Amino acid sequence: MKAEEQIRQLQETVEQLKAENDQLLSRNMQLSEQLCMWYEMRQRVSWLKEEMEIDRRNLMIADLTDDAELLAVIETRLEQDTSLLKGEFSGSQLATLIGVSQARLTKLFRNTTYKSADDYLDFVRLVRAMQLLREHPEYGIVGVSEDAGFKSVRTFQRHMQEAVGMSPVEFRMMLEKNK
Repeated sequence: MKAEEQIRQLQETVEQLKAENDQLLSRNMQLSEQLCMWYEMRQRVSWLKEEMEIDRRNLMIADLTDDAELLAVIETRLEQDTSLLKGEFSGSQLATLIGVSQARLTKLFRNTTYKSADDYLDFVRLVRAMQLLREHPEYGIVGVSEDAGFKSVRTFQRHMQEAVGMSPVEFRMMLEKNK
């Protein structure tokens, strides 16, 4: 009799374990479904955030249909971060920085006195160089050229000659005479 009782207890234990296993499987399925729903929700939220950012940028750009407004945004951005003028910073990088298309930037500079975005950037570099020549007489011409963002001293000298009709050295001497 003892053996039959042990077998019955074992069978009851097996049934209990099966029931607990079924409950755990059911709970695991519920949690898996919740995890999938949560993951899908996170994907939707991420996608919506990206769409909202794109819409925000598009709205900001849409407000810049006026050439003067767009040029003011560009000038402000370049004044805030003069390091942007250094090195190989170009018109296409300017378009990306401001968040407008290359075509919009080209249209802007066609509508102004500048031939291209690169010409505008060279003009801004030249104005910066002239400011440095005036405010820092201790700087050498090479230093002024580099600080203003010109690729080479020769390019700086050529732009200076074309713009004001004198070399950087002559410009500096004129400033000193007029003090």
